[in-house]
Amino acid sequence: MSVARASGSGRNRVGHTAPAKVNLYLHVTGRRADGYHLLDSLVVFTDVGERIDAAPASQLSLTLKGPRAGDLDRGVENLVLRAARMLAAASQVRRGADITLHKTMPVASGIGGGSTDAAAALHILRALWDVDHDGAIAGRLAPQLGADVPVCLAGVPSLVGGIGEILKPAPPLPPAFVVLANPGVPLSTRDVFAALGGKCGDGNPLSSPPPDARSLALALGERRNDLEAPALRLAPEIAHVLAALNGAANCLLARMSGSGATCFGLFAEEGQARAAAGAIGAARPAWWVRWAALQHAPPALETTLPPY
Repeated sequence: MSVARASGSGRNRVGHTAPAKVNLYLHVTGRRADGYHLLDSLVVFTDVGERIDAAPASQLSLTLKGPRAGDLDRGVENLVLRAARMLAAASQVRRGADITLHKTMPVASGIGGGSTDAAAALHILRALWDVDHDGAIAGRLAPQLGADVPVCLAGVPSLVGGIGEILKPAPPLPPAFVVLANPGVPLSTRDVFAALGGKCGDGNPLSSPPPDARSLALALGERRNDLEAPALRLAPEIAHVLAALNGAANCLLARMSGSGATCFGLFAEEGQARAAAGAIGAARPAWWVRWAALQHAPPALETTLPPY
């Protein structure tokens, strides 16, 4: 994404949506000598996400707001602050930023919360500080921040390889909708990979564009999420989520995303997804449940936000 320059005076804020990421399939195809796993995954993004924005300041600071703010680390290891510090150092920026993250998605949930927040922070700070106009610096920093950050920085449907750093455009995907459901159980990606026990399988990248949502579901049914079984052993509650999604009317396919515990159900029509999310949310009020449309372009950067 090319960077737009922030306009206006001193306290104008630059904003960006950090969209939820969904692994439509995830194959673990090997393991490097350094312990990192090799992947073959189709990653898409939704119109559900959380908000991050920033204003000029003399130092870097992060304010957490929203219903999930209390679940996050507010210290130096926070991924948004790490991304900001790394971009400032690499771009030789001597200014700061007043960053606000409106946290609405579950943490450690397989939909890229921390990674998509870090990617959004890189986008808005490039604009706020008027640096890295071609995105080359952010692109180099992304893999250092985490395996999901490169694809979250791209923000478009992608075939992901390597340990997350190899991105290829996905074949054109049809309009489709998902219901995202999380039982409120955080799962450590490290623990899930450890529970995998070194088991690896073959990759099967999607090469042909499915003409409609049903064809997409059939193609996904020929593929898998290799982390689903170990995640189920660590968090048996995931089985209840999958059962609820599979039992929803018009659900074409249900699967766990990433390392869990969030699962998705695939639907052809908005009304179907909306109805399923309403029914599941009513039956399981303690779960985090949202319906969303799959997106084909990254969210736009906003540079005309009023000050708080």
